[in-house]
Amino acid sequence: MKPFLLLATRAQDDVADEEYETIRRFSGLQESMLHRVRLEAGPMPPIDLERYSGVIIGGSPFNSSDPPELKSEVQLRAESEMRELLDEVVARDFPFLGACYGVGTLGTHQGAVVDRTYGEEIGIVEVSLTAEGRQDPLLRDFPPVFHGFVGHKEGTRTLAPAAVLLATGTGCPVQMFRIKRNLYATQFHPELDATALVHRIEAYKEHGYFPAGAAEEVKDRICRGPSVTEPEKILAAFVDRYAR
Repeated sequence: MKPFLLLATRAQDDVADEEYETIRRFSGLQESMLHRVRLEAGPMPPIDLERYSGVIIGGSPFNSSDPPELKSEVQLRAESEMRELLDEVVARDFPFLGACYGVGTLGTHQGAVVDRTYGEEIGIVEVSLTAEGRQDPLLRDFPPVFHGFVGHKEGTRTLAPAAVLLATGTGCPVQMFRIKRNLYATQFHPELDATALVHRIEAYKEHGYFPAGAAEEVKDRICRGPSVTEPEKILAAFVDRYAR
């Protein structure tokens, strides 16, 4: 089997490593089958898609909708490299799963409007599959309504013209979409469990996702909330479908 490629952008080593481990665990991939490139650490190396079964993008502290003057040089470089790779990925309909940051990368690449209209507080929301979502191969075994972890400063206001809406939510109306047959992006976090989200809250408590000093309250809300078990299955379904 060819490995999968994970493109990551989280600067904190502990957060980046935990993201890698949860994606690997939920997908069922061994370490040798999940290659990671940390775009925040340096330029993207040449990517030969023929070496991979598919591409996965993890979450990110980057906001696609921020004006260019507020973006760091690292973010601007990573976005440029991502757009260039997506040119080939989309043209080939190459298997792609963007978790969280996929909305800002694949969505904007395809003409979606991503802004702060539908930003979501860190928490747990109900996600509802559309009729198309209930028929999609990655979601066919999902219940029509399930819970997912969210926490974003931005979301999709207008879906890309070529996108198929697969799931909607209580706060942000675009929770998952598909481009062509094999390109997916989620607003909710399939790469997180409650433990990882609590660690993420601590790591980003000064980044404006919630009021200063509210980290413990947000953690408590997550721990007391409903069980979140379905989203992680998307990673296993993606690997099962596209491993080659």
